[in-house]
Amino acid sequence: QQTAIQSPVATIITMGILTVYLDKVTNLADEDHLGVSDPYVKFELEQDNAIFDKNMGDKKSSKKKDEPNPVYGETFIWNIPELKNMELTIKVMDDDIVSDDQIGKCKIKLEDIDFGDEPVPIERKVDNNLFAKDACIYLTIKYEDP
Repeated sequence: QQTAIQSPVATIITMGILTVYLDKVTNLADEDHLGVSDPYVKFELEQDNAIFDKNMGDKKSSKKKDEPNPVYGETFIWNIPELKNMELTIKVMDDDIVSDDQIGKCKIKLEDIDFGDEPVPIERKVDNNLFAKDACIYLTIKYEDP
């Protein structure tokens, strides 16, 4: 005869997997006005709740020196409990000696994306350039249910 041991602490939450593939950023304007930007991309994932937001973690790409059209080819993975109220903030930053400048940003509400078996291609404007083409970020996002 087997006896089941029940413990109130042993609650297992099954997590889904969010995969973001950062392809490239195009048409970055120089924020320093001293040359070309040294861009990197910062991802901030949070669950935007009514009472309190839950930070799901930040990730950062590599830095590209003197590159207005950086190609990254990098993958970032988060384990998340659900898509509800999940918001991915994407900031394109310029690496500087004193302090890093934000070149542009966008937000993606993950529950608004129609996820399937294949990664979903995303193209978003991250900066409105007055005298040049708008800066855009290109990525794919995939979500796998728990």
